[in-house]
Amino acid sequence: MSSVPPALEARQYPLGRFVPPAAIGEADRNQWIAAVAALPAELRRATEGLTPSQWETAYREGGWTLRQVVHHLADSHMMAFTRFKLALTQSEPTINAYDQAAWAASADAQAAPEVSLRLLEALHERWARLLRSLAPADWQRTFRHPERGLMTLEANLALYAWHGRHHTAQIAALREARAW
Repeated sequence: MSSVPPALEARQYPLGRFVPPAAIGEADRNQWIAAVAALPAELRRATEGLTPSQWETAYREGGWTLRQVVHHLADSHMMAFTRFKLALTQSEPTINAYDQAAWAASADAQAAPEVSLRLLEALHERWARLLRSLAPADWQRTFRHPERGLMTLEANLALYAWHGRHHTAQIAALREARAW
């Protein structure tokens, strides 16, 4: 059971926590590929018209600013794309974990959010193209995550389809709560 108060939990996880699917089929993968492809446009809509002070607002108490959330999405999804490429070109590679909080506090995370919005557009165009090219057997290729263990590409796709929607929902929820 979580020790986080329900209201804080709802702000942190407006879509709920990620729950790995018990079974995955082609329709699921197609839906998740579509979510990966759509994320940049959805994130742009969610952040359209934010003022400089709004970009510096945390989406919840103790959370990242909206600027940091957008840069985190770029960081995280670059890592995910790289993990896919490693798993497709190597036999069960061990990937590196990274300190997300430290990355969110790094100097480049102070760049204009537009930098990461553009990066996500290009990255997701390539990533979706790669995902659409995979043969059914490719989805069972794996990489070893030092914290999560062995992961299939299809399970990782489910996670990242949720991840993009999750952070976009955090931004949308803050905007709705503040009537921005």
